[in-house]
Amino acid sequence: MMKSVTKEKVFHLENDLDVWIIQIALAESVAARLRKHGFKCKTVEITVRDNGLYSFSRQIHLRQPTNITNEIVTAAFQLFKDNYKWEHPIRSLGIRAADLVLDDIPVQLDLFGNQEKKEKLEKLDRTVDEIRRRFGYFSIQRAAMYQDKVLSHLDAGTHTIHPHSYFHG
Repeated sequence: MMKSVTKEKVFHLENDLDVWIIQIALAESVAARLRKHGFKCKTVEITVRDNGLYSFSRQIHLRQPTNITNEIVTAAFQLFKDNYKWEHPIRSLGIRAADLVLDDIPVQLDLFGNQEKKEKLEKLDRTVDEIRRRFGYFSIQRAAMYQDKVLSHLDAGTHTIHPHSYFHG
């Protein structure tokens, strides 16, 4: 049985928007693999290395297990914002989903959560997975991916992520 799902790549990122876009792509890849194999995670972990070779990992335990892209990327970005102060550009970024449980395991509903919204997000993610399976990764994209022309070409679906220099000769 799988113990975790990780996606990490090398980049050159200089601001929060770049990190947000990359984390969306990484979280989509991690969440899609969780759904494909029938798992949810109870822990989200990030790994960050800057070009000064400072690196760290931080994790957060979630209230409920999830395989929803939005919940994973939100947790990952909050961990990044809480722990990185932009002394150097980022050269490597990763997201790991850990403490996996089967996706059909019963869970206690969150008294303060919106279960209906969560179910809609799960259905949306599964629909995106199916569209990408049938028509390719770029057949459907999140709007955030188009905030940067270079990073919008990122294909985390096939686990091929090209360095910045690939697009600039």
